[in-house]
Amino acid sequence: MAEPREERILILAPTGRDAALACQILGQQGLSAHACASEQELFREIDAGAGLVILAEEALLPWTVNGLREALKKQEPWSDLPLVVFSRGGDSLNVLETLGPLSNATILERPVRVSSLASAVQAALRARRRQYEVRDLLRRLADADRRKDEFLAMLGHELRNPLSAIRNALWVLDEVGSREEPAVRQREVIARQATHLTRMVDDLLDVSRVTLGKIILKHQAVDLEEVTVRCLQELGMASLAETQGLEVEVRTEPAVVQGDPVRLEQVVCNLFQNAIKYTPRGGKLEITVGPDGGEATVRVRDTGVGIATEMLPRIFEPFTQVESSRQRSEGGLGLGLGLVRSLVEMHGGRVEAASDGPGRGSEFTVRLPLHQPVRIARPIPFPVPAQAPEEAAQAPVFELRNDHRAHGGKLHVLVIEDNPDGRESMRDLLEIWGHRVDLAENGVTGLEKALATQPDVALVDIGLPGMDGNEVARRIRSVYDGNQMALIAMTGYGQPEDRRRALQAGFDSYLVKPVDPAELARLLTEVGRAPLGETLAEQVM
Repeated sequence: MAEPREERILILAPTGRDAALACQILGQQGLSAHACASEQELFREIDAGAGLVILAEEALLPWTVNGLREALKKQEPWSDLPLVVFSRGGDSLNVLETLGPLSNATILERPVRVSSLASAVQAALRARRRQYEVRDLLRRLADADRRKDEFLAMLGHELRNPLSAIRNALWVLDEVGSREEPAVRQREVIARQATHLTRMVDDLLDVSRVTLGKIILKHQAVDLEEVTVRCLQELGMASLAETQGLEVEVRTEPAVVQGDPVRLEQVVCNLFQNAIKYTPRGGKLEITVGPDGGEATVRVRDTGVGIATEMLPRIFEPFTQVESSRQRSEGGLGLGLGLVRSLVEMHGGRVEAASDGPGRGSEFTVRLPLHQPVRIARPIPFPVPAQAPEEAAQAPVFELRNDHRAHGGKLHVLVIEDNPDGRESMRDLLEIWGHRVDLAENGVTGLEKALATQPDVALVDIGLPGMDGNEVARRIRSVYDGNQMALIAMTGYGQPEDRRRALQAGFDSYLVKPVDPAELARLLTEVGRAPLGETLAEQVM
């Protein structure tokens, strides 16, 4: 809703009684009018808020027109302040030429009839009110976007906390649990499903960030063949294929592109997951990677549920699912393909979908510009080479590179975490690794323990009740520097701005829940060897 000053009528008529007469006439119509004594006053009042401006032709001197043009340039995109100009008879075209780009003008030739003035003013004010309605709508939309972002950030945090506790408990079970094949297989199922849930959370947050233009790519040379291998291994494709009775055929060649390896892996893994979801038992998946002309291509074809012709143009829209997929319990949120298209387009490429119809499978093709010509083909076998069966039965679900136990290093670790399951399971894991562990359930208690005992490292959740993790870090850093105590954020908030705030607060590194055990083990191994500050600095560049 417009404020009273935003419907004011500003008048600049430097000669005669035009200004006084206009104010009198408009006042009789119940309208608020203000006569400006100079151009400078007019420009100030425009900044303060106005419904329209009435000008006498005599005021349209070059410096006045230039000043008015500069004043109107300051308007927000929704604003187009109306002008009403009193001109001498026959000079209307000259007035319009003088105004130039100030085109939202109505010309009234003198002598001006009262009814003509009132009609022109009322029409201009109605147009101005519609502009205010657009402004208010944009503000509501911006506020809704802000609240949506806050909700998604909180949702990500709240979902990642239980996922983190599940993953922590899985690490512990993998260290102390049975090595019998059924137990190992069930832990692998839990690990895969936890990874699937984590990816759904990441997709939900990333779709919002892509929409707002908040994703920044870190470009480097990336071989899509290597990305494919990583995705096949990460998803446990061989095990999934065996479990679901799928035939998987993989044909790859090196195909180097310029892009962000993390985001390209996200694209490829999403396509693989999509094909697995919608291909019934006994179906077939064909994965082809390689150069095609001047482009690098990734093709994923399945014999699954297929896509109706009318749905093909919409399949990449967020929250869109084909009708047949809604009947599947694992249909997902309909975000993965929309995110795939956005990320591929950010890399200067395109993604295409094709299908002969429901029940006849589908094919998705990603095309990206080749970074350099490729001459040597290196087809990879499928399943991707892995450990021998007898080794796999004894191996943990997670490979902990740089395991602390191999170095014999025992640390005093303080875990500040308000989620009881996450806190206790993290203590169990750290104690299995040989560390001495203290726990704190909130920021105040955590700060007191950190200052009293000076642990080697503190693992601190950001979203703590009362005093949050960033404030805990700031207060610790006011007493201990990075060489005396390492601070590692371990949180469900994963946006770049969250990382920057953590760096500014004094954290040395930043881990997003559910935490990769190999990364946590690596960071703990490095404590006491070298400052960790560079780690987080690299993450937020």
